[in-house]
Formats: sequence, structure tokens, C-alpha cells
Amino acid sequence: MPDPSLERLRSVVAAIGPVVVAFSGGVDSALVAWVANDVLGPDRALAVTAVSPSLPDVERASCAELAESWGLRWRVVETDEMTRAAYRRNDPDRCFHCKDALMDAVVPLAAAEQATVVLGVNVDDLGDHRPGQRAAADQGARFPLVEAGLTKHDVRRCSAELGLVTWDKPAAACLASRLPYGTSVSVDLLGRVERAERGLRDLGFVDLRVRHYDDLARVEVPPSDFPRVIDGRDEVVAAVRAAGYRYVTLDLEGLRSGNLNEALVPEAMRSANAGPDR
Repeated sequence: MPDPSLERLRSVVAAIGPVVVAFSGGVDSALVAWVANDVLGPDRALAVTAVSPSLPDVERASCAELAESWGLRWRVVETDEMTRAAYRRNDPDRCFHCKDALMDAVVPLAAAEQATVVLGVNVDDLGDHRPGQRAAADQGARFPLVEAGLTKHDVRRCSAELGLVTWDKPAAACLASRLPYGTSVSVDLLGRVERAERGLRDLGFVDLRVRHYDDLARVEVPPSDFPRVIDGRDEVVAAVRAAGYRYVTLDLEGLRSGNLNEALVPEAMRSANAGPDR
């Protein structure tokens, strides 16, 4: 029996018509790109990957591999967020300026295709601080996963049923998300974070973040990986220090995607929501 979530997504994409998919290679945009290619065909579905210093090289390579494997019509565009002072300032609206730059690069392509820009935003994303969604919507983008009512769990389940290799891919965010709000974004800092994370991946860690605090790197991995970090402490420290950090710490709360947004919530509210066992 067909998955009703997947059938809803197919119907939404078909109704939208020709699309340009903002294709980061993550589980959400990958499902949208695959379904768009399957429903509309490559003549009416273009996958576009935005390249800038905030995109790890490994993610760009992954997009290229997926596009070739799935027969997507695919191209790369460069975005200019690093030239924007409002982006480099890295305040809580940083993602707005990044997504605005993406849309500035992609909208002309969509106009030439007589198509609509679509992004891989799912229902669960609506509950987090994500000003980039507003920037995209302001320029006419649509979110097929949201329109079809798909949560992150639905996206992974549908991807697995389709046999997509991305179904269990860890969540990934741009490198700028590793810098606390107020720390100016620069190519140098983004490169340092990328080198540190690449070094840890070379040691076999898959799901991870390296948060930047000047000379200190705060490593986040799932708690299940804590023993591996401790057992391989010397190698872990060496890999992160090789990227330019002096101090290396392990976050005992474990990997939390988007956890720097906690700084936007007043401490009293966090304590109230945490309950007595925090």
C-alpha cells in the first residue's frame, strides 16, 4: 500500500508544477529533489546547490554524487552572503540574510525556468528559530514537505521506503551555525571549524559538531559516542588542535542540533521548561 505521506508529497509537487529545488544534500532537500525529478521529470525539475564558504566541501561533493546517481538535472550557484555586513555580524537573524542571498541567486534561475523555488523545510522545523524560512517565503519560495504535512520522521521513513541513501543521514547545518551569535563570521573561522570536523570524521565520527569559542573548541557528539572520544582522546585532541584550536572540550549534554539558539531564550524560561530533574 502506498505511503500516504509520500503520496501527499507527490501531489503537492505535481500541483506546484515546474520547480527549482534548493538542494543541500540533506535528508529533507534530497527527498524533495528526488520526488520532484520523479514526478515532474528533469525537464521540469532543476536541483541547485548554493556554494559559499559556509558549505563544507564534503557536502558539495555529496550533492554532486547524489545528482549523478539519481539522474537529477543539477547545477551549482555561488551565493554572496559573506559580502553582506548583516550576515557577517552574526546576530540572531543571520540565517535570514543567508537565505536571502540564496534566493537572490536562485530566483533568476526559476524565472528562466518559469518555475517555483522549493525548499526542504519540514513541519518540525517550524517550531525552531529559523528566520531563513521567512526570507525564502518573502521571495516566493514554497515548502512542499510542510504543505504535505511531513515531519522529520516522515521524511526519513519515506526516504527509506524509496531506498534513498540519505534516509539516515545525520542532520547538517551550515558552518556558520557553529559560531555563537555575536562572533563575526569570517572565511578563516569557517575554515577552522571545517578542518576540525573533517579531522574528527577521519577518525570515524559521523554525527558531530565543533562549536567555536575563540581558542576553545566544544565538541558535540551523541552520548553513545562518548566512550570512543575518551578512549581516543589523544587522537581527538590532536585532530582538533591541528585545525588551530588550543583547548578541546567535550559537551556532556551531547549533540543538540541548533543548540546555540538556547541563548535566545531567557534563563528563567529555560529553567521553568526544564523541570526539576534538569
